[in-house]
Amino acid sequence: MKKKIGISYTTTNYHNYWNWFTPEDLGQDIELIQLSFLENNDHDISECSAFILTGGIDIDTDLYNGDIDYEHKPELFQTERDLFEKKIYEYAKVHHLPVLGICRGLQLVNVLEGGKLVQDLGEENEVHKKSGDEDKQHLVHIAEDSLLFNISQVHEGMVNSAHHQAIDEDEIAPTLLVNARSGTNDRTIEGIEYKDKNDKPYLLCVQWHPERMPDKEESPLSLQLKQSFLNAIRTQHE
Repeated sequence: MKKKIGISYTTTNYHNYWNWFTPEDLGQDIELIQLSFLENNDHDISECSAFILTGGIDIDTDLYNGDIDYEHKPELFQTERDLFEKKIYEYAKVHHLPVLGICRGLQLVNVLEGGKLVQDLGEENEVHKKSGDEDKQHLVHIAEDSLLFNISQVHEGMVNSAHHQAIDEDEIAPTLLVNARSGTNDRTIEGIEYKDKNDKPYLLCVQWHPERMPDKEESPLSLQLKQSFLNAIRTQHE
């Protein structure tokens, strides 16, 4: 029986996550499945061997006791999505299954682990926000003593960026380790993983979008992330 990667549905650029995985990547032993808050197909969560928490709209402030009003707040939150993806994450933790968090996915993991968010990086911040249809590009520094460094084998690299929120430096969840920061003056948190990895499943979360990087088939901050995630799936419970 094939192992399934459950990819959480987002209303923005969902096809990019799906297309990131080539037939060669998946081989004969892995397939993709859509987990959608719109369909509420939570019965499919238990069919999965790993999960990707995708990007998208801001997380409902109720989940982390954030300010009710802030700059660039969406007209409506997708609270059903937040709660649906909470089920996914909690299932993955209980059953020791790999999780890859991307952009909003990184922020959600921090929130679910007890952390908070910077709700808007500010108008003056032109480093991270998307410009029209184009992602921004900037440098990140990788912490050497981290899973991310072991995977990528680079101390720094260029990544794409399209977000207006971030993990709050003073409110990062106590269970999490910062593995990457923006190379710009703001030093925004760009990656997290479990601090204590003993008896923990694979968890890697990044603020950038490896699934749509222009050089995603060459960059170690895309290609090697994908390969390590697939390897974690194939070798789990061995």
